[in-house]
Amino acid sequence: MASPDVTLSVRCRDGAVLEDRAWTTVSVDLLRSASPWRTFRWHKGQKHYAGTYWSATTQSHVPYESRLELARLLFADFDPSVHGIVAQPFLLKFAVEGKIRKHVPDYFLSTQRGPVVVDVKPHHRLAQGETAATFAWTRQAVEARGWRYEVWSEPPAELLENIRFLAGFRRGWLFAPGLLDELRRSDLDGAPLEAASQCVPGPPAPCVRAAIHHLLWTHELHADLAELLRPSTVLRRSA
Repeated sequence: MASPDVTLSVRCRDGAVLEDRAWTTVSVDLLRSASPWRTFRWHKGQKHYAGTYWSATTQSHVPYESRLELARLLFADFDPSVHGIVAQPFLLKFAVEGKIRKHVPDYFLSTQRGPVVVDVKPHHRLAQGETAATFAWTRQAVEARGWRYEVWSEPPAELLENIRFLAGFRRGWLFAPGLLDELRRSDLDGAPLEAASQCVPGPPAPCVRAAIHHLLWTHELHADLAELLRPSTVLRRSA
């Protein structure tokens, strides 16, 4: 399947819908500013856990339709190479064996290494025939443009818990600038988290600890997030 055989429809922020455009002619800037293709709905008894997540990257709410999609949002928001996130960015149409196939990817990420189209699916469903075929067609179309395509499943549990925890400290305006600056000047490289919380005289230790968590979120400090954060976790400065 050559990429010119693929068409795309996108919903603009002003409500206008651009339908069946040639996939190779649609600009990155248009996709960066797209609105979700589908309307996100919430109702009693629905099978999927849906909601909106306030992203520090976009400074706006981004919708999701499952807990796994929310997890991918957290990872994208935590990734310093990501500078744009769009949920359900477009409708892709494929001509396959004389039939029209349709697919709406879950996310479009603008990154320092170029666009990334993301589909989120539990690992146990990846081998299902229709799912595998759809993802294969999508990958071929996306990679034909020189973009990256990612099928994302369950991440390591400890890493997810740490990023979910640090996301609670992502709103930088909640922290006193003076406290953050004092921590930036402090020699925290190699210090355990609990000891680092005592390094700034004056503010209560919980406030200092929260500010350290914010610097971990912004990658000004680093720690081994493959292990659950604890008082003995060793902090490292960015290189």
